[in-house]
Amino acid sequence: MDFQVIVDNFGFLFVQGFLGFGEFGGGTLRLAIPAIVLGFALGIVIGLGRLANNRSIRFLATIYVEFFRGVPLVMVIFWFWFIIPNLLKISLPEYGVALTAFVIFEAAYLGEIIRAGIQSVPQGQLEAAAATGLSRGRTMRHIVLPQALRNMIPALVTQFIVLLKDTSLASIIGYIDLTKAAQIVNNREIRPFELYLFIAVVYWCFSYAMSRYARRLERRLSLA
Repeated sequence: MDFQVIVDNFGFLFVQGFLGFGEFGGGTLRLAIPAIVLGFALGIVIGLGRLANNRSIRFLATIYVEFFRGVPLVMVIFWFWFIIPNLLKISLPEYGVALTAFVIFEAAYLGEIIRAGIQSVPQGQLEAAAATGLSRGRTMRHIVLPQALRNMIPALVTQFIVLLKDTSLASIIGYIDLTKAAQIVNNREIRPFELYLFIAVVYWCFSYAMSRYARRLERRLSLA
């Protein structure tokens, strides 16, 4: 084994491929972080829609969740890469396609986590809030969501880790993330073992760091 290939190409592999700093518009974190933030925001809407009193809203949210949980992520990426540009007669960049696909797809899973977290809050607290005259919106914002978020942390972090690793699928449309950067270097250097071991270690380190931080945050919130 010769890991000199990692040293020689570290800037392209990690700085560009993982962090997203460089001449190409790529990067694993540059895709994962906005996808987590926007997917979580859309997931809140979907989760609340699943609990809405209005039957039509609840039905639409349910259809959204069941549909996107029933198709593979790679298929959603291909839809936005091949089908949407043909329908709209526009050209979409790799980053925009990948980000849109991840946000829409992950929101279905995050919406279910949020729905379960909200339903985990004792019903008595909602009844107490209603008795004091709080509106449904204020009850949700000030009483339910803070408690639900604490209950959701383990499941949310697990899904965020899955999303981080799934960003490697964006390489199939030419997006230069860590996986694609390793493929490019391997095509030149022919060092698959060293390169793919390196990207496995990078993914593991960041996934482990996220899970450790989540456990620490969960303990801190439980003592609050």
